[in-house]
Amino acid sequence: MCSRGNKRHSTEEEMAGMIHHRKKVWKRRVQQVLIGLLLFFGSVSLTGCDILSQQQVKLRDLEFTVLSSELVPEKLMDLLQERRNAPFQITYTDADYLYLCIGYGEQKTGGYSIVVDELYLTEHDIHVASTLLGPGAEEKKNTQPSYPMIVIKLEKLDQPVVFD
Repeated sequence: MCSRGNKRHSTEEEMAGMIHHRKKVWKRRVQQVLIGLLLFFGSVSLTGCDILSQQQVKLRDLEFTVLSSELVPEKLMDLLQERRNAPFQITYTDADYLYLCIGYGEQKTGGYSIVVDELYLTEHDIHVASTLLGPGAEEKKNTQPSYPMIVIKLEKLDQPVVFD
């Protein structure tokens, strides 16, 4: 009987030892996987940032003209009138020029203006950023809805446009 008890005791110790060993192996594998994932995502994010920063290098500011509605090509004006109720960003080209159109949708009152914050060329893109400015306190608020939009005319370029 005594020997049986020792066998049972040693078997329980062996089981406990095996469980402990498996836990250590499992913990080591989890650590290896986590380190691998960290290295993978770290390298991807660094490469992605590098690619992004290369595309974002500003080559030059672009010269442009903000057009009054009378100077907007008729086809483009028709398109803008159709879309004026909701915000939009549209590019349009004709034989000589590129037009960048930004609309801010229906506003409850009049008196809004739009400022072109940036318009520049990178190696791969044209970037444009604008801001909608609300009516000034000194301005008499018009209770009629308005549809603020801007049409920017610039030299015809083949790069895609990024609206920032």
